[in-house]
Amino acid sequence: MKKDLLSLADLQPEELKKLLAMTKAIKAKQKSGKEHHYLKDKTLIMFFEKPSLRTRVSFEVGMTQLGGHAIYYDVSTGPLGKKETMEDTGKVVSRFCDIVMARLKSFNDTKALAENCAVPVIDALSDKNHPCQIIGDLFSIQEKKKDDLKGLTLTYLGDSENNVTYSLMHGTALMGMKMRIGCPDDPKLSPLPEIIEETKKINQQTGGSLEIFHDAKEACLNADVVYTDSWMSYHIPEEEKEARLKLLMPFQVNQAAMAAAKPEAVFMNCLPALRGFEQTAEVIDGPQSIVFDQAENRLHSEKAIMLWLLGINVE
Repeated sequence: MKKDLLSLADLQPEELKKLLAMTKAIKAKQKSGKEHHYLKDKTLIMFFEKPSLRTRVSFEVGMTQLGGHAIYYDVSTGPLGKKETMEDTGKVVSRFCDIVMARLKSFNDTKALAENCAVPVIDALSDKNHPCQIIGDLFSIQEKKKDDLKGLTLTYLGDSENNVTYSLMHGTALMGMKMRIGCPDDPKLSPLPEIIEETKKINQQTGGSLEIFHDAKEACLNADVVYTDSWMSYHIPEEEKEARLKLLMPFQVNQAAMAAAKPEAVFMNCLPALRGFEQTAEVIDGPQSIVFDQAENRLHSEKAIMLWLLGINVE
């Protein structure tokens, strides 16, 4: 039976730990210069409805380093979802390609694609999930902290009604971590109740926890990791910017927020980042920031994801 990676909520804790171990192994192979063409003659097709720097480059480079080939498909220039249904597309590309990556606006579209593909499908971002980002992030925390993430505290500040927050909620829960969210007391900027319930169920299994605060300093108290994301995602109209900034500025990651965390806490942002908005320049460019290590690790974690989905073990 073929495997997909659509949501971290679909994984068991041991599966996520396996992916992190494979990420460590594949990164070590590359850094040591060892040849690792595990996907020779394999083809990845990448459907992009939303733009991206890191996702496109990391998947294309990763596929090349694994000995395979990646095809970039810009949804805006083709018939996907219009003249060509997701269902038919899934059935067709399965005849040509070995693995599918989709960066689409709607998770329902990604699910429809996966349900009709005979090959593995990766959700590389949708309105509900960003699993590839968070697998790379958890590996980055392991590199800076320890392999066993259980009990570590990750604080997320800012707009919390988004795919990064949701996948962080699922991922930290699977690892038995403590996640704190600091966000405005506003439904449009807070996690959806159904995602909170999904996370609680995972936490009951792993011993993790989830707390939501409406005060940034309180949320950051003694945190091991402080994380934020863009306040103006691609889908947010420019005319909403001023009102959003007014609500979100108290949740900016600045020196005061970092001072509330542990002295050895690390700062993370999945990028792109605007200095002076979700974080100050002194934080993102300071000694506690690991944002560029985090970006690099997307390459290694995505190689591990593709290998895992195709049943190739590199540990």
